[in-house]
Amino acid sequence: MSTPLTIEDIVDQRAYERERDEFRRHVIDLKRRRRIGVGPFVTLVFENRDTIRFQIQEMARAEKIITDEGIQTELDVYNPLIPAAGQVSATLFVELTDEAQLREWLPKLVGIETEVELRLGPDGGRRVRCTVDEDHLRQLTRDEITASVHYVRFELDPDEVDAFASGPVVLALTHPAYAHEVVLGEDSRAELLADLRGET
Repeated sequence: MSTPLTIEDIVDQRAYERERDEFRRHVIDLKRRRRIGVGPFVTLVFENRDTIRFQIQEMARAEKIITDEGIQTELDVYNPLIPAAGQVSATLFVELTDEAQLREWLPKLVGIETEVELRLGPDGGRRVRCTVDEDHLRQLTRDEITASVHYVRFELDPDEVDAFASGPVVLALTHPAYAHEVVLGEDSRAELLADLRGET
């Protein structure tokens, strides 16, 4: 079962430079299976302990965070994204870089972070809606415009985990302005099933 990261898990910058190339390759390979595009410009990256450790190490490296207090602040922000058994957790990205598109779409997509669901089984009859961390919701959501990054979690009961294992699994966005869905590939489903079973 995944446990939260601690200060001891985040190595200092010299030690990180020694492992960075290998660890980066490992995380790129992980994200290949954990990155799911839904529609033309929304992507969900399903997080685990390694992807979150990479995020914190890279942030510490880029921003030269070297104090325990600074690292602890990052741990407090990102640890909630590490899924426990029975959960999968994702960062949702609205991947628009053109200024005109951002101005057009971010107001249209208000509330998108609450409009994500998993549909389980051959007929998609079992549906699991996402939940959004209250702190992240307060920080990232406005009435008139959405952020381009959100954090979502799915909590599955044992029967739903069994249905996830049997497949198929559809990841769907049900927002009125952005209704798209995609069937998870076998590699992605196996990767997320390990999270649900507490094996990562």
